[in-house]
Amino acid sequence: MSKLKYALYTGCTARESTPELLKSTLAIAKALDIELVLLDEASCCGASHLQDFDDFLSLVLNARNICYAEKLGLTMVTICNTCQLNTALTKERLDHDEDLRARVNEKLFEVGLEYKGSSEIKHFLYALVDDLGIDEIAKKVTKPLSDLSIAAFYGCHNIRPSKLHQGENPYKPTSIDRLIVALGGKNVEYESKNRCCGFHVELQNPKTANALSANAMLDAIDNGAESVVTPCPLCHIRMDVQQHNISKEAGRDVKIPILHLPQMVGLALGIEPKELGIEHHVTDVTFA
Repeated sequence: MSKLKYALYTGCTARESTPELLKSTLAIAKALDIELVLLDEASCCGASHLQDFDDFLSLVLNARNICYAEKLGLTMVTICNTCQLNTALTKERLDHDEDLRARVNEKLFEVGLEYKGSSEIKHFLYALVDDLGIDEIAKKVTKPLSDLSIAAFYGCHNIRPSKLHQGENPYKPTSIDRLIVALGGKNVEYESKNRCCGFHVELQNPKTANALSANAMLDAIDNGAESVVTPCPLCHIRMDVQQHNISKEAGRDVKIPILHLPQMVGLALGIEPKELGIEHHVTDVTFA
């Protein structure tokens, strides 16, 4: 197998609010011999908020980010569910609407760029599971997570809309579950793994946001989870940082470690917790 190489679109959250996500992503990429080229010129994807305010501006913004991956001739990988949704939706719309694409390129020409549609967009999760392969990852496990029951929380933006995904069923996603097993962990089956964490409603209605988080987290806990893992830094912020308020809304204690996806992989590969940024968590990760 030739060495895998991608253009890494970090988004803004992994560089600022959750630096441990970028740190752990780079750490496991090195351990798995995956080359990641950071797109330092790229900007925020709009976070699903700009899209509501100015749809055309959001398309230009995301097309601009994709252009930097196209210039490298590489597939763009994301490490945030919302970045994945906004970037992949932009590509899907521009690739199927010549007039819209021409309008977007008219703006991009002003900064010397042109969107061509030549780069694939995928979440790093699927680069690991589909491109590298779960069996290859399993071969590099040195510290199996055999004593840990882990609940996969997919969130909503990475697996929807279904037309953007080949092979992942948004109603019954399995990729992270299979990865947990390959890492030696005990996969927790529970109904709420593909629900919304409430992040995008938090400013408008924190009560609803806390209720959504509580529903998913209590479902995982009540089914035996000792930890939750998510591929989205926004889900991580909501579930890791807000456990006190989530507990108040739920009327019972909701306390459970929340791992970023690459942190879980890194622990099984024998990477030291400090190299994975575990100390940045608000809720203590006692088993790491």
